[in-house]
Amino acid sequence: MRAKVNLTLDSDLANEARELGLNMSRLAEAAIADAAKLERNRRWCEENREALNAYALEVEENGLPLAEHRTF
Repeated sequence: MRAKVNLTLDSDLANEARELGLNMSRLAEAAIADAAKLERNRRWCEENREALNAYALEVEENGLPLAEHRTF
């Protein structure tokens, strides 16, 4: 489902996009989706920083788990 929203854009940019036949709605949607993904990832890393640091320390001290079974 799609939702109507209001956005404010620089008028020169909006005019150029229209002249070029660009679909501003789809471009804005894609940019917002990308920004949301980046923010979700940033928050996940922040929320899990302690566990990630603990695992990195474990690997640094003891190597990768099951490393002796690797064939590459």
